[in-house]
Amino acid sequence: MANFSKISVANDARTELHDKLNLTGAEISVNNLPAGAGVPFVHYHKKNEEIYFITAGKGTAVIDGQTVELSADDWLRIAPAARRQFAASANEGISYICIQVRENSLEEYTADDAGIEQ
Repeated sequence: MANFSKISVANDARTELHDKLNLTGAEISVNNLPAGAGVPFVHYHKKNEEIYFITAGKGTAVIDGQTVELSADDWLRIAPAARRQFAASANEGISYICIQVRENSLEEYTADDAGIEQ
């Protein structure tokens, strides 16, 4: 078995990568909301923080009742317990990647975890 997985992702509303890439340490999704659309529910997590990267467009996140404006190239980290809901702007869609990992689980950074071949 190869030590890597590679896929291409269509412009679907939501693509979850855990099964497609056999992820074992993170949950990652690719999300696309058309103009005026929003996620129809508020959610939170028990253990996982979420990191969002806005790849295109504009929209908002309502986090614990506070509205945060979002646009391309923004990064956003949300603690597990925070209540959150996302929406595209009225006249422009939004695309984003969501990375979900267990809060406080990062034990080693790249410099400490990497091995260098000579």
